[in-house]
Amino acid sequence: MQNILVIDDDELVSRTLQRALKMYGYQVMVANSGTEGLQLGRRHLPDLLVLDVVMPGMDGYQVCRQARGDPLLKDVPILFLTAKSKDEDKIEGFRAGGDDYLAKPFNMDELQLRIKAILRRTAEEMQSKDEGLVQVGDVTLDTRSFKVTTPAGITLLTNVQFDLLYHLMSHAGQVFTSQQLLQDVWDYPRDTGSPELVRAHVKNLRDKLEADPKNPVYIRTIQGHGYTFAVE
Repeated sequence: MQNILVIDDDELVSRTLQRALKMYGYQVMVANSGTEGLQLGRRHLPDLLVLDVVMPGMDGYQVCRQARGDPLLKDVPILFLTAKSKDEDKIEGFRAGGDDYLAKPFNMDELQLRIKAILRRTAEEMQSKDEGLVQVGDVTLDTRSFKVTTPAGITLLTNVQFDLLYHLMSHAGQVFTSQQLLQDVWDYPRDTGSPELVRAHVKNLRDKLEADPKNPVYIRTIQGHGYTFAVE
């Protein structure tokens, strides 16, 4: 049974989520602060964190950054579930290392579908780790360790960055619109999600991959069309 950790200071929300997700077949733990959530996560290593943003003390973005820097939690997928629904809030969540973002009030069926998509993607990534390396030109992506090697050195990627780079390198030379990437990489329904979110992900990946992120060699923008991983 897959284990979900809900971190939300609103006990009514967290207990409601706990009851509903148990009905969907998940084991659910609840924490009502960021510090408690991180401690509980380290002890039990959940399959997914469902994380509020607005909390007293350590907010959700801080919790996410700490999880991404924690050897035990760095690979656990994180779904933000919060009333902060502006695009800039979502971008901040993805920059912090989140894997998906759902605004309150939310539909429980949509939440369940988002969770299923994240857990399925994580399982596929674990399977892909056994398949070895993806290489395009002088860039090598190790699917077993989430590390990418370029002439500049070796860099560890987050789950979101790995998903994007794996997709682009696996289809090197093909141009993808922002909407295609939202659908193909992160399971967004058609005509949902913002191009700003894709731009934020691309920027974060370029910062790790490119010697000069403002003049990218590998992940190129094709004006008016989208993004591509250069084959040369």
